Amino acid sequence: MKEQEIKDSMNKSVEATQRNFNTIRTGRANASLLDRVNVEYYGAETPIKSLATIATVDSQTISIQPFDISCLQAIEKAISMSDLGITPNNDGKIIRINVPPLTEERRKEFCKLASKYAEEGKIALRNIRREAVDKEKKSEKDGLISIDESRDNQAQIQKITDEFIALIEKNLSFKEKEILKV
Repeated sequence: MKEQEIKDSMNKSVEATQRNFNTIRTGRANASLLDRVNVEYYGAETPIKSLATIATVDSQTISIQPFDISCLQAIEKAISMSDLGITPNNDGKIIRINVPPLTEERRKEFCKLASKYAEEGKIALRNIRREAVDKEKKSEKDGLISIDESRDNQAQIQKITDEFIALIEKNLSFKEKEILKV
């Protein structure tokens, strides 16, 4: 694997981990909270952002205005059934969600969830590293590169992996601070 390919793959894993972090609730309203919530719409699971305009009115309120009023009930039901622990209010045209401040217990749960997402991201990075190292070992075995060249490449792959793991750790630390901030 080329160095740039490895970096690109690892970058995608870091971005996926960051998207997961964005779906974790902090004490403030954030439209990305609803990214993982899908609505049953004409027999297909559809993300809310494809069905409605989502806006944060203030630091405690999210408003959802469906493009098609007929899916208002379905959106409301999907939010209620999600694991977000928030209750939507429907006025017939717009759904409003009041994001209550988090309890200390809930903050700790969300920190654990963030750690789980970070670990999943690190596992993805390690899998990419393993694939790249296996290719290097195969090239060495096939006689395409020397043993020293293979070892140098493996060391470089490990260095790249360490950089990306540190990036995930930094993002996790930032997210935990954001969650624990009252």
